[in-house]
Amino acid sequence: MFESAELGHKMDKESYAAAVPALRAELLDAQFELLDLKNFAVVVLINGMDGAGKGETVNLLNEWMDPRHIQTWAFDSPTEEEAERPFMYRFWRALPPKGRIGVLFNNWYTDPITDAVLHKRKKARLEQRLAEIRRFEAMLVREGVLLVKFWFHLSKPGQKARLKELEKDPRTRWRVTERDWRFYEDYDRYRDVASHALRQTSTGDAPWQIVDGSDPRFRALFVGRSLLQILRRRLELARHPWSPRQVAPPLATAMDTLDLLGSLKLRQEMKRKQYEDELERYQGRLALLTREAAFRKRSLVVVFEGSDAAGKGGAIRRVTAALDARQYRIVPVAAPTEEERAQPYLWRFWRHLPRQGKVVLFDRSWYGRVLVERVEGYCSEADWMRAYAEINDFEDQLVGAGAVVVKFWLAIGKDEQLARFKEREAEPHKRFKITEEDWRNREKWDDYARAVCDMVDRSSTEIAPWNLVEAENKYYARIKVLRTLCERLEAALDK
Repeated sequence: MFESAELGHKMDKESYAAAVPALRAELLDAQFELLDLKNFAVVVLINGMDGAGKGETVNLLNEWMDPRHIQTWAFDSPTEEEAERPFMYRFWRALPPKGRIGVLFNNWYTDPITDAVLHKRKKARLEQRLAEIRRFEAMLVREGVLLVKFWFHLSKPGQKARLKELEKDPRTRWRVTERDWRFYEDYDRYRDVASHALRQTSTGDAPWQIVDGSDPRFRALFVGRSLLQILRRRLELARHPWSPRQVAPPLATAMDTLDLLGSLKLRQEMKRKQYEDELERYQGRLALLTREAAFRKRSLVVVFEGSDAAGKGGAIRRVTAALDARQYRIVPVAAPTEEERAQPYLWRFWRHLPRQGKVVLFDRSWYGRVLVERVEGYCSEADWMRAYAEINDFEDQLVGAGAVVVKFWLAIGKDEQLARFKEREAEPHKRFKITEEDWRNREKWDDYARAVCDMVDRSSTEIAPWNLVEAENKYYARIKVLRTLCERLEAALDK
């Protein structure tokens, strides 16, 4: 994989000096066209061998283009805040919005490769991480991100010569550390692991560009011209008023009328006295669980979905009444803002993930992609079909980082919803809860019911199962939510 990058490509000063002005002008033109169109974001990954010129190239890109519209991130060891969240959390936060370029130096490839070289992780763990990265990058590309990946390479003699050259110069001596020489001693293993990682993750959507890092002028022009060519091609596609049609295999047609929602007994019995007794019991139990020492190394992510007027807000209030106000946050999810529409759809949820010992409650969630966006036609069939796997991946990362993920669907019938709508309209302090959109959604009741059943079938997993709550009796629904939270937390904290 690295053979061509070990040939010793060179460029003389005169040719370099003659080529740079035109390249800079063209890169600037492409950058401002990208900014004007705001059709897609560009993510440039910078990885490779120590001493191969990664840092110098990042600096040149900022010099050659307008740095106001480039976000450059150099990732080091995770901070305490980042370490308490999933591995990909800090990279999600660094994604640029549409119209901008993000340069990510030492990114999601660095730790998996380094750990494998230093034998910190077993080979199976490397394979698992590379598979996660492939799925993540495929999702970014399908969300409209232009992903450009550069690997800066040096041969073993070339790396040794480069490190000695840097050490010899007082101005650059500080850049060579014991770690760099330690990695040089492991050069052969590093090369093998990197070759394997690149082979596993160089895809049609996001291929690797291998850069010969031995000559600074050659590598600078190679990266600049490659980035320009890739950017121009994508801008040309963005100018077209059409986009290729995306299709997905259809879901199986129902053979009868029996489904998950229809099989629920929506009105369960519970009197006020029983409710008050059990409310005090389960709120106290939840309060103690979230104050246990073991919970300080976990977090709790609670998702509330359900039909309009199903009682999500009331259930959330009964949960938060049991929690320390400093411990939780409620995230109400509505239509995405302009800032959120400029990012992949999961971005706005990643930024709200809790630290260890904390709780976040989502009043509607990332499942909007397979519910309202599916039913209302806000995304293509292929987009919401792939979202099931992307959401399962997302929740798998949450659980892997120590989060307890609990998901509720609060279910009521169509007649009960109508009665609640009319009740809300009649009460001044509740009238604001009813909008024309709520009435319009009733016309697509059957479409939403089918979408909910598909959602549960495809995203109720062993690590984050759906909990269907019969919600026509609000007392029963609230107690079931609290009891389920207690049981899930107890099971997680006993492990």
